[in-house]
Amino acid sequence: MILFPNCKINLGLNIVAKRPDGYHDIETVMVPVPWCDILEIVPSATGEVTLTTTGNRVDCPMEKNLVVKAYLAVAGRYEIPAVDIFLHKIIPDGAGLGGGSSDAAHMIMGLNQIFSLDMTDDEMCEIAATIGADCPFFIHNRPRMATGIGTEFSDVDLDLGGLWIAVVKPDVSVPTKEAYAGVTPRSPEFNLEVSLAAPVATWQSKVKNDFEPGIFSLHPQVEEIKRCMIECGAVYSAMSGSGSAVFGLFRSETDASVIKEKFEKNHSFIGKL
Repeated sequence: MILFPNCKINLGLNIVAKRPDGYHDIETVMVPVPWCDILEIVPSATGEVTLTTTGNRVDCPMEKNLVVKAYLAVAGRYEIPAVDIFLHKIIPDGAGLGGGSSDAAHMIMGLNQIFSLDMTDDEMCEIAATIGADCPFFIHNRPRMATGIGTEFSDVDLDLGGLWIAVVKPDVSVPTKEAYAGVTPRSPEFNLEVSLAAPVATWQSKVKNDFEPGIFSLHPQVEEIKRCMIECGAVYSAMSGSGSAVFGLFRSETDASVIKEKFEKNHSFIGKL
């Protein structure tokens, strides 16, 4: 079986409060983007689980890769045979795009289908949540509001029809711990869901990512990409998640393509939402 795990962007990301357990309450809207890895799952040739990675370098041992963790999580509940996993990485890591989480979620969905496990979406989300906070998002794979520590999801009404997206990931990665060190939790000035219900042209002044000021001060090249997106005609631009990828929403493929040309030395993508 071959699957194409896609990434996501965050429309707005408010760090609302720090919790007694050390985590943070957030609110954000996640949107799927058709920038995809390639995941193939086949019966094991040796009776052991194997992982072969190609494409972007994957810098972790096999047992720590999220697709293997996903397999083990499913195998802990269901008696399934070993598989050989082939993962071609295209979505950049350390970008705030959720590529690894998507790989894991698609692994769960693939195993469910291959072995006729008849898991419901809720059951798959429960397993996905043990792997990463945003993994369950990719089970549903549609625009959703995430609240709490990012694990409580609800549907959101969002109209992105006709827009093109450009995504650029510079040659810098932002550890989550570093990103949170640069934020001060606060109540958002604007209601995120209400702001996103307004025309896209109004978002730039109201839909904020609270990670941006801290990341921009440490990595000016990330802010420069956002500035360039807006100068090139993006109707809205922001950093995704805790960075370092920046995306812009454009009215036409032509405008979006300019960004890919300007940042051809970086990881970049354009596509239609």
